[in-house]
Parts: sequence; C-alpha cells; structure tokens
Amino acid sequence: MSSVSEENLICPICLDIFHEPVLLLCSHSFCKDCITKWWTEKSARECPVCKKQTSQTHPPRNLALKILCEAHLQKQPNAVTCSLHSERVQLYCLEDQEPVCVVCRDSSAHKDHRFRPVNEAAIENREVLTTCLLPLKEKLNILLEFNISCVQTVDHIKQQARDTQKQICNEFLKLHKILMEEEEARMKALMEEEEQKTQRMKDKMAAVSKEIEGLSETIRATEEQLRATDVSFLLKYKAAVERVQYCPLQEEPQLGTGALIDQAKHLHNLAFNSWSNMKTLVEYRPFVLDPNTANPALLLSDDLTNVRDASKKSLPDNPERFDRFLSVLGSEGFESGTHSWVVEVGDNSNWLLGVVSESFQRKTCKGSDSGLWRVSLCGGEYIAFSVPNNVIKLSPKNKPTKIRLTLDFQKWKLSVCDANTDAHIHTFTYNFNGKIYPLFNTIDTLPLAIEPQAPPDSNNRLWWWF
Repeated sequence: MSSVSEENLICPICLDIFHEPVLLLCSHSFCKDCITKWWTEKSARECPVCKKQTSQTHPPRNLALKILCEAHLQKQPNAVTCSLHSERVQLYCLEDQEPVCVVCRDSSAHKDHRFRPVNEAAIENREVLTTCLLPLKEKLNILLEFNISCVQTVDHIKQQARDTQKQICNEFLKLHKILMEEEEARMKALMEEEEQKTQRMKDKMAAVSKEIEGLSETIRATEEQLRATDVSFLLKYKAAVERVQYCPLQEEPQLGTGALIDQAKHLHNLAFNSWSNMKTLVEYRPFVLDPNTANPALLLSDDLTNVRDASKKSLPDNPERFDRFLSVLGSEGFESGTHSWVVEVGDNSNWLLGVVSESFQRKTCKGSDSGLWRVSLCGGEYIAFSVPNNVIKLSPKNKPTKIRLTLDFQKWKLSVCDANTDAHIHTFTYNFNGKIYPLFNTIDTLPLAIEPQAPPDSNNRLWWWF
C-alpha cells in the first residue's frame, strides 16, 4: 500500500480519489456515481477508457481498491475539500483562478470555464509566480548590496575621520612645535637681556658699595677726632684736614640709558613677527588631492599632496569617485580667473596631468570624452589629448621633471610648460564651461607631487588675519 501512488487511485472521470469504486469487465474501475452518470449522459454502456461495450447494469464493487483509497485518504488528513460540496479539490478553474471540485466544475457558476488538474495548474502557476519574483529578487539583491555598501561606507567614514583627525593633530603639532621653538627663542633672548642688565647693575652696586665703605670710614674717623680734647684735636688736626680734603669724590652715579629691559623690543608685533617667521616654515598649495575621487588603485599621501600607483584596495563606491584612467581630482574646482600649479613628475615614466569638467562622465565611457584636456607621458611618448578626440604628439626639448599648468578663464586657455625652464610644451584653447578640476593620473610607483608655492595676495591676507 505504501508503494501505490495517488495517480493509480484517481477516477478517470472525476479525476478525484475513487469513491465507492466499481469494476467493469474490461478491468477498468470508476466511481459508482461517475460511471452511472456517464452511461446516462451517453445513452450507451461502454467503458469511458477503452470504449468496450458492456452488458453490466450494476458493476461489482472493487473492494480492494476501496480499501487502498481509504487508507490513502487516512494518510492525508490535510487534503483540501470543497467548502460547498465537501468533495476533494482536484481541479483549477483558469477563468476564476481558484481550485474547485468536480461538482463545482459541473455547476452553472463555472459553465464554459476551462479547467486543469491541480498538479498541472500548480506547476504552471509556480512558473508564473517564479517569473514574477525575479524582479523582486533582483531588487532585493540590489538593496542587499546597497546595504552592504552603506555598511562599508560607514566603516570607511569612521576610518576617514580617524585618519583626518590624526593628520590634523600632526599638522597642529608641527605648528605647536614651531610656535614653541619661537617662544623658546624669544624667552631665551629675554633671559639673556635680563641676565646682562642685572649683572651690569650688580657691578655698579659693587663699585658704589666700595665707595660708600671708604667714605663711611673717613667720616667716622673724622667725627671721632672732632670729639677729642682740644690738645688732642689740634695735634691731629692737620692730618685730619688732609684726610678729608684729599678723600676722592666720584662723580654722582647714574643708571644711564638702556638699563631697563627693552619690553617694546620683545613685545612689538609679537604675533605678526612670529607669523612672519612661520611663513618660511609652512608650505602653501593652491589645492590638495581629493581622496573621495581617487581610483582604488591609487595611493595618496597622508597630507594629500602626492599620489602614486599601488596595489588595488577595497573602497566603497561613491558618485564622486573617478574610476576612469586610474585618476584622482584636485580638491578645488575653478570657474573664473587664472590659476596655476606645479606638479613634480620626477622620473615617473607614466603620468597624465590636465583638467576635467565637473560634468565629465567619471564612471564609464559614454560618447566622446567631452570635458577632458590632458598631457601625458606613456611609453616614452608625450601626447596632448583634447576634444573632440584630438591627439597631438609632443616633442619637448628636455625631459621635464616639473610641469606647470596654468588655467586662464579670460583667454580660455590651458597652458602646459616645463616649470624648471619655462619651456612651452602645449596650449589647449577651448570654451571652458562650469567648474574645472585639476586631474592627476599615474601607473608608476614614483609619486606625482603638488609643489608648494607663494600664497596669492599674501599682503592682503596678512592684514586680514591680523
């Protein structure tokens, strides 16, 4: 009984488990009510399966089959039955899209409807539902990936904050060190002046003390002589007069100029002078590199002033990142005026420098590279590239180790020259629209470094700060 499948227990007419099965002479079995109804509708006594005629009016019961069916139903207590007819649900109405029993199939509510066995309908509908789930699964995968990206971004933000905090502390430690050294130098000068002038006063005090001691002794001896008897006084009078008259009298002592600490010298423009001294030790750059735009294959220095090629690292994707050309952008975008910067390329054998518009496609190539102007060294050849796909081979006289780029919005020019010799390399002329960002690219382990330069309008900035 355990090996009998449900397919062998289904009536060929009602497609349900046999109910009171009967056996025809041709060995086919049917539900008693099903075969009776079939013969009545067909007006002929034949087997619905093999079409053989039979003379049976009341076919005998198939007791063995009935036992098998009852045992099978007992094993499936959760079998679904029709709520209207209490018959087992075996069909699926395609029009109403609901499971029904054989009585429902023959009712007026489902007249002219199409039906499928539930197992076939379930397979078809499972396929339909599975297909409908595909977009949801794709969306779910996108959301899961985005959520992972968000988690990675949070971790990266925290790491960025730690790195930036560390760099800020380092920079201010340098400034503190410079100020402390300046303070120590000024305090040393003050202490030296204090020591010198204090010693000078001590020397004067020692000389005056010696003179005081001599005069005090002369006065004491003379006053003692004045108190003597007349004869004794007169006997020593001549010597006393000579001692008093010939006692050396120094000029009236004076402190003289410069005796006190020159406070004005030490305090005059103290902050200004300290800042002026710091200018020679602190470097200025018109911009630094923007790590948020860096391709993952690039490694930026802690102070964001140089870049080199490195092993690929895992960084969260973001709209700012410049994935094309293994590049990184400058932190400042320019829209007007004239701007110049110098990049040390040194012995780097593969580099690319230029500018790119804010609207340039940073992720993938779509159409022409509109909005990109660059000069590069690759494979020993110097090349200038601009839109629309204008490629020019360059022949500088000497291999430049420093490149100066000058962006002039009034003349609509980007000039490239050798910063060491001022030799012209190439000039791009184009109507630059929108913000323009400096572009850096290298596939060399030797870094490209932004050179420090004098700050613009330093005098105005100076008075504005103080």
